[in-house]
Amino acid sequence: MSLVSIEERRLDNGLRVVMAPDSRTPIVAVNLWYAVGSRNEEVGRTGFAHLFEHLMFQGSANVPKNGHFERVEAAGGSGNATTWFDRTNYYETLPSHHLELGLWLESDRMGWMLPAMTSEKLENQREVVLNERRQRYENQPYGDWDERLQGLVFPESHPYHHTVIGSAEDIEAATMEDVQHFFRTYYVPNNAVLTLAGDFEPEAAFEMVERHFGPIPKGEQPPPIPGEIELPFDLGGCRKEIVRSQVPLPRLYCAYRVPPFTNEQFYAGDLAANCLGIGRASRLYENLVRERRAKSATAHLLPLTSGATMFLVVVSGYPDQPISMLEEAVLDEVDRLGEVNQEELDRAVARSESMILRELQEAGSRADLLGMYSTLFGDPHRLNEDLERPRDVTLDDVATFAGTHLTRDNCAIVAYEPEGAS
Repeated sequence: MSLVSIEERRLDNGLRVVMAPDSRTPIVAVNLWYAVGSRNEEVGRTGFAHLFEHLMFQGSANVPKNGHFERVEAAGGSGNATTWFDRTNYYETLPSHHLELGLWLESDRMGWMLPAMTSEKLENQREVVLNERRQRYENQPYGDWDERLQGLVFPESHPYHHTVIGSAEDIEAATMEDVQHFFRTYYVPNNAVLTLAGDFEPEAAFEMVERHFGPIPKGEQPPPIPGEIELPFDLGGCRKEIVRSQVPLPRLYCAYRVPPFTNEQFYAGDLAANCLGIGRASRLYENLVRERRAKSATAHLLPLTSGATMFLVVVSGYPDQPISMLEEAVLDEVDRLGEVNQEELDRAVARSESMILRELQEAGSRADLLGMYSTLFGDPHRLNEDLERPRDVTLDDVATFAGTHLTRDNCAIVAYEPEGAS
């Protein structure tokens, strides 16, 4: 089943261009994925990818500070950026007759950002990021859960050991020379995928792409991902950290080190997570929320690509519920995942398909998915293929995944208890 029509081209400077024309709605999405995330950061240089997400909106040679947002919004569009472990992406959704505006804005900061970079801008955004870290990680209940959990699941030598936002010390130590080097290394056309989705004519659109991005020089080949990427899918025992702090409710984060998004086992694991903790028909909701009266319970498999990923369970209780009860209830439910029946699996497959189909209805998310498959797999057509993959997963596949990877000897637990809890 091929739901998205896809065209691929490449500029001489290495920029990959993926186009998905669709004239049903007069809008167009411009999405630029750079193959750089927190996994590309070296020891002592963490947080650079996220810092750059902020710096890229501080103006370029022909666009003043905050001018990117101003021009997009004045044209009736919207846009933003996100940073994650494996990538950084910048995007706009615009009325289709403003396609060239989006292309010009993205090309100007790809090719001509450094001439506009100043020490003042770096200091300003450094403080913004440090304040964001304080608000979201240091001064928020449960805010450091991922920092703690990543530290348990991934060794120091692995690129997923540190958080996307990075350490405060590394952010404070970043120099202008560091910033310039990072930009020249990763923000180059041969390390990017430009995706267009929506109402446009491919030949005219590609001519605009060539005009705006073609003059940008090709960069050097980015270096390999630092650290030791390959890991066994086995922690060799249960790793646990109990955190007593000023949190309102007990909460449990439980993670398993499992095969990554690029491994065919991922799809069985994704459906296992779906059966376990997505929706009100899931096992965790039925047995923890309905029966044991926990506040909430969910499960997810993170689509990470470098060596391994995390199968994540998050459960929140109420003040009178011991964290030990929540922990044992979660582990019991995970132990029983091999007993998933066909009705549960069919429901999970239908839910997985529905989620993708809903995303494909919007030009912005359609462009983002194409950028993801192009960047992480080198193949945008995999978007159409992945609609079929969940249907190929069997009950035996789910049972094998659960029995092999979701064991009590392969789990890491971060448990938050309110201060003063008995």
